[in-house]
Amino acid sequence: MEFLEGKEKFIQSWGALGSNWGINRTMAQIHALLLISPESLCAEDIMEELKISRGNANMNIRALIDWGLVHKELKTGQRKEFFVAEKDMWTIVKNIISQRKKRELEPMLKLLDELSSVEGTDENSEEFSKMIKEIKLFSNKADSTLDRLVKAEPNWFVGTFMKLIK
Repeated sequence: MEFLEGKEKFIQSWGALGSNWGINRTMAQIHALLLISPESLCAEDIMEELKISRGNANMNIRALIDWGLVHKELKTGQRKEFFVAEKDMWTIVKNIISQRKKRELEPMLKLLDELSSVEGTDENSEEFSKMIKEIKLFSNKADSTLDRLVKAEPNWFVGTFMKLIK
């Protein structure tokens, strides 16, 4: 496989995977392009490479910055903004976990806290309360596990993961 074919396949595949970790396809494709670029790229370079509009590029670059997956880089004598991807995979994984936790799990925990106070003594109310309690228990365990994972050292995570899959 030639480099350009491999590059295109990687960008397209990373884009498809993006939806699995909570971002849109274009955002993931920009991330993929910046991951494999040896130098930082400006928005125009990204637009040209991925054939996307300026608005689409700018919106998704800002979102990647918010996720901590991309950083601005200043170049002396240049007025343009340049962008570089975080290249440490452990940091990328931790940032994705943190963002998904903040956007998905934390609002769910807040909702479950609210729902825990539902009152009633009939069969439906009791079943509802029982299920909310079980979901809340599981969600709190997931929350604490993710907190430990984000704070963990990479070699601890890899060692633990390898033990789990053996």
